[in-house]
Amino acid sequence: MEDIAGKTFDVVIVGSGPAGLTAALYAARADLSPLVFEGPEPGGQLMTTTDVENFPGYPEGVMGPKMMQDFREQATRFGADCRYGFVSDIDFSKRPYKITVDEKTEVYANAIIASTGASAKWLHLESEQKLRGKGVSACATCDGAFFRDQHVVVVGGGDTAMEEATFLTKFASKVTVVHRRDELRASKAMQTRAFNNDKIEFMWDSELIEVLGDQVVDGVKIKNSNTGEITELEDVTGVFVAIGHKPNTDLFKGVVEMDDVGYIKTKGQSTETDLPGLFACGDAMDAVYRQAVTAAGTGCKAALDAERYLGELESEEAIAESHWK
Repeated sequence: MEDIAGKTFDVVIVGSGPAGLTAALYAARADLSPLVFEGPEPGGQLMTTTDVENFPGYPEGVMGPKMMQDFREQATRFGADCRYGFVSDIDFSKRPYKITVDEKTEVYANAIIASTGASAKWLHLESEQKLRGKGVSACATCDGAFFRDQHVVVVGGGDTAMEEATFLTKFASKVTVVHRRDELRASKAMQTRAFNNDKIEFMWDSELIEVLGDQVVDGVKIKNSNTGEITELEDVTGVFVAIGHKPNTDLFKGVVEMDDVGYIKTKGQSTETDLPGLFACGDAMDAVYRQAVTAAGTGCKAALDAERYLGELESEEAIAESHWK
């Protein structure tokens, strides 16, 4: 593989989920020879997803890892250079921006596309991690349809949890919300909607302590924090952890404008940030939809925005050079 140390690239893409690899595809087709650093989780969150049935072009559904392999192969076919590597630091003090990978290799970029994604917050139970993608999920929109006429559990008490619980009632026969307090943190409107739904039940002052099952979820254990009583729900087949997401944007903190949670803010409908030459796409900037297809769409936008930016930069440099002659 070609040595890249010390070289300058038109576009460097940080992250390799649907957003990053779509950006790589579009940038490669624009002859920008993008360099992609795949990060600590190449392929992003879809690598832990089993069946993906809601992405256009896969009428029979597809395994998450297979879909990301297809994304990667398509991007590299047109010239994207996808490499394992974790971007540990970026020097934004001057352009081209200096990028340090794995704390040792340095490359330079005229434009950077941040597609570092977001990570669901988990309960950090061994049984939960073991059954992720096998009945344990953090996305009702992605996986809810797999639980038609079944009993599922939602963990959480905020807007996300109530939204997930309400959505799941379209499919599930029963949704049990497990919340560690005796009242919800969700907005009044979201609470009212959930309380008025006959399919939703609540377990207050409770926490999920174990997900049961070997190959798939076949029950849960819930502990009441006041009495210490443990209840086993043996008919539960799905667990949705809805305690929030954390955008993986620490690399850009203090450099670009973000919201209170850490999602990168972009200008209008574009992917431009308030730092020239830095573009953000996917779950790093989308706190609302968090779907593979919407992430891919913003990846496309980021590549087009970067191409336009580089064209304008080239024109400015050409004009400046002509003035010196």
